[in-house]
Amino acid sequence: MVTLILSLVMIINILLSAVFLFFERRDIGYTWAWLMIFYFIPILGFIVYLFLGRNLKKKNFYGLSAEERNSLKLIVENQLVTLKEQRKENNPLLMKYADLIQLNLTSSNAILTNDNEIFIFDDGQEKFDSLFADIKEAKKEINIQYYIIQPDSLGKKLRDELTIKAKEGVKVRVLYDEIGSKKLSLKFFRELISAGGEVEVFFPSLIRPLNFRMNNRNHRKLCIIDGEIAYIGGFNLGNEYLGMDKKFGYWRDTHFKMHGDAVNHIQGRFILDWKHASKSDQVSYEQFSFNTARLDGSSPVQIVSSGPNSQVEHLKNMYIKLIVNAKKSVYIQTPYFIPDGTFMDACKIALLSGVDLRIMIPNKPDHPFVYWATWAYAGELLDYGAKILLYDNGFLHAKTIVVDEEVASVGTMNIDSRSFRLNFEVNAIVYDERVAKQLQELFHQDSQLSTELTSDRYRNRSLIIKFKEGISRLLSPIL
Repeated sequence: MVTLILSLVMIINILLSAVFLFFERRDIGYTWAWLMIFYFIPILGFIVYLFLGRNLKKKNFYGLSAEERNSLKLIVENQLVTLKEQRKENNPLLMKYADLIQLNLTSSNAILTNDNEIFIFDDGQEKFDSLFADIKEAKKEINIQYYIIQPDSLGKKLRDELTIKAKEGVKVRVLYDEIGSKKLSLKFFRELISAGGEVEVFFPSLIRPLNFRMNNRNHRKLCIIDGEIAYIGGFNLGNEYLGMDKKFGYWRDTHFKMHGDAVNHIQGRFILDWKHASKSDQVSYEQFSFNTARLDGSSPVQIVSSGPNSQVEHLKNMYIKLIVNAKKSVYIQTPYFIPDGTFMDACKIALLSGVDLRIMIPNKPDHPFVYWATWAYAGELLDYGAKILLYDNGFLHAKTIVVDEEVASVGTMNIDSRSFRLNFEVNAIVYDERVAKQLQELFHQDSQLSTELTSDRYRNRSLIIKFKEGISRLLSPIL
């Protein structure tokens, strides 16, 4: 009887594995990781897959009308024509990166805007002081989206300030991710909702903690005020991002504050996520504030999004294009470095071509498996000449890349399979030497607070560390 049951389980498991192989078109590493789970944890592994591994509906995920889709298509086509004309104008940097601009435009509908002014925050206290000051001055509308909102003193301050503005008649909308904000519930916003504010949850579960979309997290962090100011970057909202968590200590992150036409495109990104979360066909762009005045900023910007609703990994492709086109230097800051094969190949090609590739990662783990997988991949690049820096002054959470001191990107994408294909992410890419040099200077300042991972230190690591790296690397495609 036992033999019969085991045989039946094995047959079911083989059939389920075959279905996964032939009907799910996935990266080979991702496929192998799941097949190993199916093999070693029969039946239960497939139940885990239902929660963590299923593909997302991709066709018209945001429920855009035919008119909206045609309008967006026309805007993209018009800008493609404009880009060809700009190549004839006296803008060397845009001419140099015309192919990258076109990639982002055709791949992610990322419209190029030219009149932006950018402020860089690398400290949580400064970022949130600025955000709360702008919230106090809001006249018409506040749209806020965070992966994590903690119900701590900072979260309560945000809620209370938004409640005050809602009572003043300002339109307030808050969107958060249920998995990221696992300590949060709509009860936390009861007074804000009573005051007229709106709060939505991205991919809510019918019954907590059972969430069939727990592996597809909305990792974006956006705030748009009166259609004129936008915040985008790596900071979530909670006391730990002010450096108040003893486990992590100082929290090093990077965030942009923007004025200019790029704000409208960040607003557009928010609207799409809000439209999906609210499950309303009545949400329209006309209900939101947009800036119509052309400003005097001089930073060209594209807002590039990526997510599991697309077959194309837009942000990963943008990074790869940046790396393989680099002539002098690539500086990367990331809390997790668990790239796939194509990303690793891009790094190796750049290094073999003589490019100065530097990667800064934290010297303390927030997720042990992820930490050791990061060591394994970063260590592999040492033999190719990469400089790996371990940030010692707290926890490094910044997601930045600076290439040739000319172009830079800041946003929410980590360098791992989760950000590449599972999460909803957004980055701003800036074609401005001034901004790029500022970010590179921040990298150099952080280097003074870091330890270099040398080839000797990596080769002489203990067998226990090597074992942890091996297991973590094997599971990295689905971590």
